[in-house]
Parts: sequence; C-alpha cells; structure tokens
Amino acid sequence: MLKFYSLKKTLIVAFLLVSFTHIAQTTRKYSNEFMNIGVDAAAFGMANAVTASTGDVNSGYWNPAGLLNLEDKQLSLMHASYFANIANYDYAAFAMPLDKQSAVGLSVIRFGVDDILNTTQLIDDQGNIDYNRISLFSTADYGVTFSYARSLPLDGLNLGVNAKVIRRIIGDFATSWGFGLDVGVKFITKSEWKFGLMARDITTTFNAWSIDEGKFAEISGAVEGQNQELPETTEITIPKLQFGIAKRFDLHSDFSLMGEMDLNFRFAQTNDIISTSFTSITPAVGLEFDYIKMVYVRAGVGNFQNITQLDGSESVGFQPNIGVGFKYKGIQVDYALTDIGDQSAALYSNVFSLKLDWSLFR
Repeated sequence: MLKFYSLKKTLIVAFLLVSFTHIAQTTRKYSNEFMNIGVDAAAFGMANAVTASTGDVNSGYWNPAGLLNLEDKQLSLMHASYFANIANYDYAAFAMPLDKQSAVGLSVIRFGVDDILNTTQLIDDQGNIDYNRISLFSTADYGVTFSYARSLPLDGLNLGVNAKVIRRIIGDFATSWGFGLDVGVKFITKSEWKFGLMARDITTTFNAWSIDEGKFAEISGAVEGQNQELPETTEITIPKLQFGIAKRFDLHSDFSLMGEMDLNFRFAQTNDIISTSFTSITPAVGLEFDYIKMVYVRAGVGNFQNITQLDGSESVGFQPNIGVGFKYKGIQVDYALTDIGDQSAALYSNVFSLKLDWSLFR
C-alpha cells in the first residue's frame, strides 16, 4: 500500500514538474496550444480547413475577416471531451455586424482538467499515510478574444484583427496572464474563389507567470536533483500562419459541394510533414456537401506528421475527420468525429456545437 501511494505521489509531482518545465522555457515551439485546437464541429469535420471559407460567428477564431459575412447577430456554443473525458474543452462566441462595412465578435475558450487528486502531502516526514492530507485542484486554460473586421476599398477584400487575453491556472501552484494579436485577411474574387490568410500571435503572445513559492517549496525536493530552483516567469508564443483557398460548386439546384485546402505554417522545426529550420508546414483538406443548405455531410484530413516508431523507423501520421450538420430556421447543430481509425498520434474525440441566428428570437 505504501509503495502504491508513493508511486501516486511521484506521478502527481511529475505532472507538476512538467507544468513548471513548460513555464520555464521563455520561447517554445508549442505554447498556449489550447488556442490552436480549433472551434466549431463543422470546422472539425473538415479537418479545420476553413481559413478561407469561414463566414459566421466562428470566424472570430478562424479568420476575423470572415465576420463581414454576417447578416445578423449570431451565437455559437461547443463542447468536446478529450483523454477519455478527463479533459473538457468548451467554447462560446457572439458576433454581430455594426454596419455594412464592419463587424465585431467576442469568444471565450476553456480547456481544463478538474478535480485532480493532490497527494503530494499524503505521506508525512515520518512515512505515515494521512488521507486527510489529500486535496483537489484543477488546471485550466482560458482564452478571451475580441474581434473586429472591416471591409477595405478593394472590392472583395476584408481585414480582421483579434486581441487576445490568456489566463492559465495550475491549481494554487501557478497562474499567468498573456496578451497577443492576430490578423486575418479574406479576399473573394468575382468568380467566387475565396482566399484566406490568418496570422496568429503576430506580436508573439507574451505570458507572465506568478508562482506560489510556498507551494513550490513543498514539492521542490520531492524528486532528488530536479526542480530545485524556481522557473523563469515569462513565456513567449511564436507566430503561426494559415493560408487557405476555397470554392463552392453547385452540383444541382438542390446540391452543392464546397472544398478547401489550407497550409499551416509554424516558424520552427517540428514533426510536420514539411520541416526546415526556418518553417514547418502541414496541409489540411476539407469537403462539405450540402442539400438545400439544410443537411450537411463533411470530411477532411490534416495534421500530417512524421512519427518515429519504437523500432526507430519513421512513418507519416495523419488525422481523418468526418462530420454532419443540420440547419433549420436559424438553428444549426453540428457533430464531428475526429481521427477516424486512429491514424495519428492524436486521440479521437466527439465534438458537438450549436449555432443560433438572432432572427430566431424575433
């Protein structure tokens, strides 16, 4: 029994060490990654290939320039569970046109793991087990985005800007505030080809951490030779770029097909299928088939990664997604199942979202 709880204590400490190590790096390839997961089950069904085609309340996340497609106020809600329901990912957004040339939006994202057992104090200095010393804590990441979009003098060209506030909490151990900016551009040609460009964290998003030194002291010596000094308290998120091309084709008076291809750039060397010291690129392709703009069927593939196997060999992983949607009188319900067949290193997830047009309440 003692060995079991010692192991449990070590695992909790290891979790905290990983979190603090994440804080300690001033510039990382992966930072504030919860803001890169995506929103809206319709977009997930298309493997997040929506940078050019987005044109509703969710554009505040995907490309704020798309907010100018709004004709009325819209509300969007989404929920997804990750890691066998251990982590919850929730999103809410509201957007509205101000006039024919401008629109605004507000979105909130939360990714959290709640009710984690803190057993770091379960065993006292004399080796006695005291269950009353067990406590619970949560780790949660919040992102609040304010969006503004404006049409430009060139016909079909729109510009959008996001101002982001990041709040991250690791129980009573550490908290942070972060700030950053995104810029999006969307251009629609006369032949209705759509081009989108989204630059995330263009100023590099800055996170400032505050660490509870008393809590840190309780675990600093738990693993000999590790985590003996307070980590640095600043973290930088480097810019990312997304470029997309989309086109809708009318197949029949009642049927249409929309396709989009995106290229996602990170300015660091990663496991993306195209990777150099300057930038790494992974493509994503999505399709949306609809019947009288009421019933939708979607499919997409993305997240192409070079994966090193246990035997040292390499393979290419990818993430295929599917989704369906139904829209009626201003109410749209969408569902997506990600990573069909477990083809990538990511875990599959069920994603549900709801979108409401304000005209429904009139």
